[in-house]
Amino acid sequence: MGQNDAELRIAGNDTMAVMLRAVGLTKIYPAVAGNGRAGSEGDGARGEVVLFRGLDLSVAAGEMVAIVGESGSGKSSLLHLLAALDRPTEGDVWVGEAGAGQVRVGGLSARQAAEFRNSQVGYVWQFHYLLPEFTALENVAMPLLARGMRRGEALEKARVWLGEVGLAARGGHRSGELSGGEQQRVSLARALVTGPKLLLADEPTGDLDGKTAEAVFGLIQQLHREHALTSILVTHNMEFAARCGRVMRLRDGRLQDATA
Repeated sequence: MGQNDAELRIAGNDTMAVMLRAVGLTKIYPAVAGNGRAGSEGDGARGEVVLFRGLDLSVAAGEMVAIVGESGSGKSSLLHLLAALDRPTEGDVWVGEAGAGQVRVGGLSARQAAEFRNSQVGYVWQFHYLLPEFTALENVAMPLLARGMRRGEALEKARVWLGEVGLAARGGHRSGELSGGEQQRVSLARALVTGPKLLLADEPTGDLDGKTAEAVFGLIQQLHREHALTSILVTHNMEFAARCGRVMRLRDGRLQDATA
């Protein structure tokens, strides 16, 4: 089934409003000369790199979608565009249900993009990126403090979310005192503490051993259901991908529905 068919399938189900829509996304890195400046190919140069061209994606509210593909196919770059961490060469992204504060990501300034990510997107990286000098509780509270929330209120909300990920008793520990799985649980709580409806996760279990990866993925599934999230996960783990509602494969710059 091609991508257009997938969009029609979503659009044809009036019980599933589209939460995220990407249209005509193109990402091209220009040729770089041997001296590191843009230019034509030559000694030490590399040519233009086209990750994808004219890519479309629709994700319905409440869906859990996995994106799979070979390393270097552009999966992480696609997530960056969806989260306003990068800008496409062409095309645009809309986030939110139509008529309910829908955001055109391509029209955001740098400051607006930061506010958009803080309020509407929960992003989980393969590596946790916790600040080592702060406790788990303080790390989870950081997005709330960044938006100006009072410290006491921010810490209380962070405490609730540490409980959601099963780490209520570990709030006073710094990242170096936590296991890899615990660190990724903290990063998941940090991503969701602001109450976003969209969760983007880039290989969230990629650095974990099998048993820990299973526990973290199960937690993501649980939070997805309990908090009515719309989730897009990049993963190399085909077993985890198969447990999502839909699997999209990015190959040769094309995104195709691999569920069927």
